[in-house]
Amino acid sequence: MKLVFDIETVGVEFETLSESQQEFILRYSEKEQGDEQREKLKDEAIRYLSLYPLTAKVVAIGMLNTDTEHSMVLFEEKEHKEWQSEESGVKYCSYSEADMLSHFWEFAKKADSVITFNGRNFDIPFLMMRSAILKIRPSRNFIKKRYDNKSHIDLLEVLTNYGATKKFNLDFYCKSFGIESPKSHGVSGIDVKELYTAGKIEEIATYCAHDVEATYQLYKIWNEYLNI
Repeated sequence: MKLVFDIETVGVEFETLSESQQEFILRYSEKEQGDEQREKLKDEAIRYLSLYPLTAKVVAIGMLNTDTEHSMVLFEEKEHKEWQSEESGVKYCSYSEADMLSHFWEFAKKADSVITFNGRNFDIPFLMMRSAILKIRPSRNFIKKRYDNKSHIDLLEVLTNYGATKKFNLDFYCKSFGIESPKSHGVSGIDVKELYTAGKIEEIATYCAHDVEATYQLYKIWNEYLNI
């Protein structure tokens, strides 16, 4: 069984960081002489907090079993919720971040390999670091060997010959290969923080499911036509 997965993350509020952490995040913007450019770099630095496991948390993990083609999305919610979409068949379950991570590593332990889009540079290191912060030991290490596809197929890596050619985002690849893009449903990665702040976590979970499905469809094209 191969496990296709994707995560959604949300940065902490900047004001909750310690003074020294804030200074570190803004160290480059503070060097700017112009007020406009300084504010632009500051806003950008704060927006990027969602990209780092030391300043963000996992709010959704989407997974798909390639043998059954069944999908599940784990998402953060204080109260336990569970349902299955009649339209897509995706199952949704809410947990704390720690429980999400624990469940993910249990699923990952059973997989022959995992399939991601940019998972080597983002998703897997993020999950491993967040797990360590929450005192959870990952069951597998999927970033040991960059050029070995046996345990981890990172589609962004293989589609660019491991960085030899230009990288595009998932939306671009989907449109190029005739796959329905996750963005076609009106939500993109840049909207996740705003949705989370507005309490629309279920919309984030749905978006994560679309990401996983698009990644799976892209994998099938790569596997049939380019996995030579």
